[in-house]
Amino acid sequence: MAEKTAMGDAARLRARVAELEAKNAALEEEKAHYRWLAESTTDLISRHARDGTFLYASRAARDLLGYEPEELIGVSAYDLFHPVDLSDLLNKSPRVYYHDGFYQQTYRFRAKDGHYVWFETTSRTRRDPATGELLDILCVSRDVSRRIRVEANRERLARVVESTTDYVLFMDARERIFSSNEAGRRLLHLPREGGQTPLEQAYTPESLAVLREIVLPAVARYGSWSGELEMRGSQGAVPVLSVVMAHSGPGAEPDHLSLLNRDISLRKAAEAQQQRHQEQIAHANRLATIGELASNIAHELNQPLGAIANYASGALMLLQTDPSRPADDLHLPLTRINEQVQRLAERLRHIRTFVRKGQTRPRPIALHEIVDAACRLCEWQFQQGRVTLEQDLHEPLPRVIADPLALEQVLVNLLLNALEASRDHAGADRVTIHARRSGRREVTLTVRDRGPGVPIDHAEQIFTPFHTNRHEGLGMGLAISHSLMEAMGGDLRLMPDDGDGGASFSSTLLSEPGPSIRCR
Repeated sequence: MAEKTAMGDAARLRARVAELEAKNAALEEEKAHYRWLAESTTDLISRHARDGTFLYASRAARDLLGYEPEELIGVSAYDLFHPVDLSDLLNKSPRVYYHDGFYQQTYRFRAKDGHYVWFETTSRTRRDPATGELLDILCVSRDVSRRIRVEANRERLARVVESTTDYVLFMDARERIFSSNEAGRRLLHLPREGGQTPLEQAYTPESLAVLREIVLPAVARYGSWSGELEMRGSQGAVPVLSVVMAHSGPGAEPDHLSLLNRDISLRKAAEAQQQRHQEQIAHANRLATIGELASNIAHELNQPLGAIANYASGALMLLQTDPSRPADDLHLPLTRINEQVQRLAERLRHIRTFVRKGQTRPRPIALHEIVDAACRLCEWQFQQGRVTLEQDLHEPLPRVIADPLALEQVLVNLLLNALEASRDHAGADRVTIHARRSGRREVTLTVRDRGPGVPIDHAEQIFTPFHTNRHEGLGMGLAISHSLMEAMGGDLRLMPDDGDGGASFSSTLLSEPGPSIRCR
């Protein structure tokens, strides 16, 4: 009986030993698994003594810091901290997070080659349950250098946005401004933090309509839009150059937009001043042109006045020879007198309109009418100079977009320049005005003479103010003509020499879509 009992105890012992061996094997396998995990992760896993000395470092130390794990054993981690970040840790700076035995800090750690790596480390202190004495510290450290650089760059950009004088607004899908920089807050009197300001409080009604009808659909399709708008200001509307962009990238809220607005009030004022100055110069040029055309004006007035005097004298002679003549005999001279009076009134209105100061107002006009008017103004001087003025406008042409008076002024300048170039030059006996279609919605008008042409060294400066080859000229005619053509959406240029001599000036104007007008 005792023998059987002993055998049973031995069996139970062997079973217990086998069970313990199995548990030990399982524990070793689990330890090996955790060791494999620690050695395989890209984060640095380390264990430290209470003074920061490395007791263990995973193989990630090789990739992150350039150290072999064995090189770190016995080295104090505090010796590798950046001095500023070590001070934060030891003094428990607010930048170091701590809760219930857990620490989290972002700091710089020196690598083997001397450069610093930004680490984000989560630490767990382990203490003796009985005495509370610190046993060791377990750490998991991750390289966050890239994130820190991105955050620093984002912070720099945020400081720039906050300090810029441009008005920067951020809008959500419901057209509410939820954030703005300092300049925008001052302009619109927005709160510094929070708040939801409707978009209509930021822009004028006209610009708000443009935003809703044009800008927002364009941003939805292309991602951005730029153009001129007007914002509301305490002193009235503020013209701005706006860039509207959709937010994109990870974490971006759908349908959120950035609106960058640059105040262009000074630029607008300068442009208006320049426009007024240009109009004054153009007015002075018109007066100078009228001075040059004094003989033409005298001719225009003397001819109808002379005709009126002749017809009136004839009518008086008829009445003197036979006072009883029927009134019907006076119909013809009175009709001729009336015609000449109307012609005289028309020419006076034309001259008065030509010298009147006003803004350039382009509109659809018939080109041949402007050419005819300019030619009539210059006709007398061409006759005196014995130079033929020819029109080549037989091609059906559409109406052009131009200011009639400004275009007439340009043509008069070009014609008088061509006449001056043709004087006393052998073979320069005619000046030609030619018009043609040069594009689907373009018409090119060319004035060409047979004079000496423009010297090559003067060609690049010919539209520069005060540049002239004439002793009595001011050098403003071509400069003003060039500006007027640009103001009408066209251009004026000197054409290259084609070998036939003379000078050719071409001006291009936009044409009105629609049927063409056949010129006479």
